[in-house]
Amino acid sequence: MSVKYMIVDDESMAHDIINRYCSMLPNMKRMQDCYDAIEAIEYLNRNTVDLLFLDLNMPKLHGFEFLKTLPYPPKVIVTTAYKEHALEGYELNIADYLLKPFSFERFLKAVNKACTNISGAAPSAAKEPVAAGPERIFLRANNKHIQVSLDAILFLEASGNNVKVVLKEEEITIRGVLSSLLEQLPAADFIQVHRSFVIAHKHIKSIEGNQLLIDNYVVPVGKLFRQRLDQLLK
Repeated sequence: MSVKYMIVDDESMAHDIINRYCSMLPNMKRMQDCYDAIEAIEYLNRNTVDLLFLDLNMPKLHGFEFLKTLPYPPKVIVTTAYKEHALEGYELNIADYLLKPFSFERFLKAVNKACTNISGAAPSAAKEPVAAGPERIFLRANNKHIQVSLDAILFLEASGNNVKVVLKEEEITIRGVLSSLLEQLPAADFIQVHRSFVIAHKHIKSIEGNQLLIDNYVVPVGKLFRQRLDQLLK
């Protein structure tokens, strides 16, 4: 599934950085570069996008004032040098708030968070139903970024400074810690059952004692996490 994005920022350098970062990720499709909110409104009156990178302090119309004019706003990642507007942003249901200058790793985390909830194009003016697409996430492994379906993830296993992501058809090992990756996953679908394991509970075949059977794998359940698992059985 392609993620159609646009940038609304009055600084050309910001466009260059965001577009360069997006070019490093598969399935990110640039739709429009706008340098003020009025230009963006005109474009969105005729087109839809999945993801909007939005600056705040722009001429003609402030970024959040622009956002409030949209009847069906796409997912929004704010990119700004001003941290004082963060609370207002989350009240407007933005996906993430990036403070300039931001690293590629921080940018990637924001895109992952936004793309987790993207299921297709925004509703049209006629409010026609939109078919849900697969939710996906980008994983960095061996100096490249791999896009995987969340539905394909069976469980995550921490090992030192690495996390093994076990999918239905393959395994991917990435650098990082389990808690950081867990923050990017929907809490409704994934649960930590051990200090070293996070599982997709819909893939559980059976539970016996302090062990889970997921596909052909046996996953341990830690004593400190047993209560969370018991909530699923109620």
